[in-house]
Amino acid sequence: MKNVHRFIIFGLLGVFALFFLLPFYVMLVTSLKDMGEIRGGSLLALPAGLNFEAWGKAWSSACTGTDCNGLQPFFWNSMAMIIPAVAISTTLGALNGYVLTKWRFKGSELLFSFMLFGVFMPLQVVLLPMSQVLGWVGLSDSIWGLITVHVLMGLASTTLFFRNYYIGLPDELIKAAMLDGAGFFRIFVRIVLPLSTPILVVTLIWQFTNIWNDFLFGVVFSGADSKPITVGLNNLANTSSSVKEYNVDMAAAMIAALPTLLVYVVAGKYFVRGLTAGAVKG
Repeated sequence: MKNVHRFIIFGLLGVFALFFLLPFYVMLVTSLKDMGEIRGGSLLALPAGLNFEAWGKAWSSACTGTDCNGLQPFFWNSMAMIIPAVAISTTLGALNGYVLTKWRFKGSELLFSFMLFGVFMPLQVVLLPMSQVLGWVGLSDSIWGLITVHVLMGLASTTLFFRNYYIGLPDELIKAAMLDGAGFFRIFVRIVLPLSTPILVVTLIWQFTNIWNDFLFGVVFSGADSKPITVGLNNLANTSSSVKEYNVDMAAAMIAALPTLLVYVVAGKYFVRGLTAGAVKG
């Protein structure tokens, strides 16, 4: 009976997995076909051969509006934005969580409660005030403006992750280090960070995925030379031409999705381990 139940559970999980992977399969096989195969064949049919011509066009020569340089410039804009944004927001979140759990001060719990509003606040609420602030400080329509927006909007989530994780670290470790003469930053770097690998992985993946896939901030706060890949993909898909090249559109979507897919393939198991190690506790 136990084996029957297990068979039913794994069978249902397999059906659900196939259902959710079907769009990915359609995107992949369509990107490897030429337009003749797409018009004359089935949507689910395998390609006759590995044809990466659509991938090359999506990367370097497809038109995104009046610009016909493909997704390449948008991809590098996203890379230039995401590396500092993820690093800064994760570092500040770790420091905030460290302070709010191991160096508590009067009003720290109230401060943390106010920070939680940032986790649940609709993103549309900040568009107008954020655009005004970026204009005042001279960061509007720039990569650094996008970095600033993503750091500020991600700070609530990263603080929540690290604060809930650090609650589980024994206070005796901090007190013993203080008795040995270690200061604030030395304790953080030498003791707390080495114990933070699970939650670091969770936060890095969370921030990378959210920032890379963001479209709203990218389309509102970017300029002509700082648009991220999500905006480029949208422009490519909506550019009118005499013949709609579905294989190029699908290849472009795959290119835009590859970094996040790669991150989850490489570090997905560490993400799950980090969550179960305390990222959603406390």
